[in-house]
Amino acid sequence: MAGEQRLLLENARQLVLVCGRGEKYLLQAGMASLAVLQNASLVVGQDGYIKAVGPADVIRNQFSGATFERKIDCTGKCVLPGLVDAHTHPVWAGDRVHEFAMKLAGASYMEIHQAGGGIHFTVEHTRKATEEELFNTFKHRLERMRRAGSTLVECKSGYGLNLETELKMLRVIERAKQSMDIGISSTYCGAHSVPKGKTATEAADDIINNHLPKLKELKLSGEMHVNNIDVFCEKGVFDLDSTRRILQAGKDIGLQINFHGDELHPMKSAELGAELGAQAISHLEEVSDEGIAAIARAKCAAVLLPTTAYMLRLKQPQARKMLNEGVIVALGSDFNPNAYCFSMPMVMHLACVNMKMSMNEALAAATINAAYALGKSDTHGSIEIGKQGDLVIINSSRTGQMGAVTDSGQ
Repeated sequence: MAGEQRLLLENARQLVLVCGRGEKYLLQAGMASLAVLQNASLVVGQDGYIKAVGPADVIRNQFSGATFERKIDCTGKCVLPGLVDAHTHPVWAGDRVHEFAMKLAGASYMEIHQAGGGIHFTVEHTRKATEEELFNTFKHRLERMRRAGSTLVECKSGYGLNLETELKMLRVIERAKQSMDIGISSTYCGAHSVPKGKTATEAADDIINNHLPKLKELKLSGEMHVNNIDVFCEKGVFDLDSTRRILQAGKDIGLQINFHGDELHPMKSAELGAELGAQAISHLEEVSDEGIAAIARAKCAAVLLPTTAYMLRLKQPQARKMLNEGVIVALGSDFNPNAYCFSMPMVMHLACVNMKMSMNEALAAATINAAYALGKSDTHGSIEIGKQGDLVIINSSRTGQMGAVTDSGQ
């Protein structure tokens, strides 16, 4: 095949496709034996999409007349799909280091929250920050994530809680979408907490009557395209009824439902998500048995966040039970001022050690299933012809060791 191509990765000792038959997600059985090629090469075209994957000698013959902008010799190395971080809060100002000392002294998450700390502390600082200040810190965080192997990241607003600041955060995310060499799925999370001086019902009314119509208007004008809607469904924050109203209103304007549920208290969030056709629900530390069965039936992804359980000393999410019962399990870093983790390899490590996932399960959960949680598994999450050439090269001959050499085909 002649013509100029963008990238040739040749002679990889191991090329981990993750999926080989166009699967949109993997359940437990599929995670047990991921698709892998030995001594393989791949080609990324000028459009950034994968054009060929196969044995090194076959690719060499197929592209004998082609020229490449870049060639990388992957002898003795392993190539993976770019990692997908399915849950982050990366746009904010200020820091909450002082709260770590409070936690160590025994204060709970909700005690800090109710004392004006937590989300409210970050809201205060984010409202004061300029758009340029937020963009510069956000850009730096995304670069750190990319260096750790993430090539697609879900990014939430949610530290504004008023229309002006939520839009400021979403503009920052949109700007990064257009200007940075990393994939972004943007999430409106204006229901991250109840603003001071409002009830949950009043906050929900404001979101439904003011915030969401503005997002719809900006989408129609082409100024901003938000992908997902999120609500923190939790005792003392947004109850089940307010959560249902907000999520349904978001769905009505074309947003995917992808929300926080069953984290600190059992709220029947999973059951609600299944009822509303949610693409994904995050946390689920306190999910009910009925909720697990419901999201398995609904093919709603469970985005598990081992960093959060670790930091807040919570009960670990029931990854093994979910996998056994047919849930699509994905992973996210939950990067935020409270859980400062840029690294999906670290998240995968915690998933294996603390949630008892296998290495194969953790890799699938951080690639194809995390992409599915964002509605992106048709273009991301595996190394297959026609998908975006987002790739991680690790300086190891097999996937049992996570290295640090990365290259993105974006």
